[in-house]
Amino acid sequence: MSSPDPNVRAARNDGSAPSRRPVVAVTGAALGIGALLTRRLAASEEIKQVVAIDERRGDVSEAQWHLLDVRDPAIAEKLRGADVVVHLAVDLDLETDPAARTAYNVRGAQTVLTAAAAAGVHRVVLCTSAMVYGALPDNDVPLAEDAELRATAEATGVGDLLEIERLGRRAPRAHPGLNVTVVRPAILVGGTDTALTRYFESPRLLVVAGSRPTWQFCHVEDLVSALEYAALEKVEGEFAVGCDGWLEQEEVEELTGIRRMELPSSVALGAASRLHRLGLTPSPAGDLAYTMHPWVVSGSRLHDAGWRPQWTNEEVLGELLEEVAGRHTVAGRRLGRKDATTLGAAGATVALVGTAALVRRARKARRRG
Repeated sequence: MSSPDPNVRAARNDGSAPSRRPVVAVTGAALGIGALLTRRLAASEEIKQVVAIDERRGDVSEAQWHLLDVRDPAIAEKLRGADVVVHLAVDLDLETDPAARTAYNVRGAQTVLTAAAAAGVHRVVLCTSAMVYGALPDNDVPLAEDAELRATAEATGVGDLLEIERLGRRAPRAHPGLNVTVVRPAILVGGTDTALTRYFESPRLLVVAGSRPTWQFCHVEDLVSALEYAALEKVEGEFAVGCDGWLEQEEVEELTGIRRMELPSSVALGAASRLHRLGLTPSPAGDLAYTMHPWVVSGSRLHDAGWRPQWTNEEVLGELLEEVAGRHTVAGRRLGRKDATTLGAAGATVALVGTAALVRRARKARRRG
């Protein structure tokens, strides 16, 4: 990562640089991105202390750990003395019950924002996704970071992220003195499992006829360094993070060596909707839009603050292919090794198209039940 531009000052309300090293609290600190950020901040000479909050203890011994659910109002006491809170306790697991996921995500963000204000924290950093812009055929390429958020709640977790952002916008009005920064990563890669990473586990890359897919990735290492920038208040407001530029579908197919399977929109969307409604796949039909229409972002605000990604789209795609090697997914449903061996690549492709048999079988099973 390049050194910050010496002419770019830390983004503070008064325009001044931070006068002291901050104490930073991280929620969801034991696993995933939270663990990576906690470790990075604990090793930084620019950070005075890291307060790690999770329901289990992580392995960063330098952090001060507090074990509790982020929905517990007692979190306010644990945040006293912190200057910044980075809220990463968000569940976007494909296999989580959607209602339970929403209840956890929304209540958690609401509690953290309220508790931070009560504890005298002056900034909360929220991490959502560039998916909140929506994937639409008339999107600019790339989207400006202040573009209208046109996503709907039809894709996995996007409704939760939109609500978290809404809470973030309201919080400074309800709690004067509290500032909120929102970080929106592109398609995350690096130990992640999402509908968009599973797209590359299929034997063929599904392309909807007449669509215009564009691909922009964000390696978790780049997200963590961007979150550190936000925690140190080197950038504020709402900003996107990802690799520079994007890949067209043809470039993705050439780089991956995976051939496309093109389907009419009515067939692809109809099948995805039926399979999800019957509980055969974890991904709702809304996830498909993000493989059809552009939603890449410029990332200019981080660039203006001196930040640069360490990874390119080509490199992240290569890393993703290594991660998913040996996995087999059809229509968003991951198959076991036995199923995949029995089905084979050709059979899996047929299964993706021939969803009517699966639908009929599920309906018969329900009637028998």
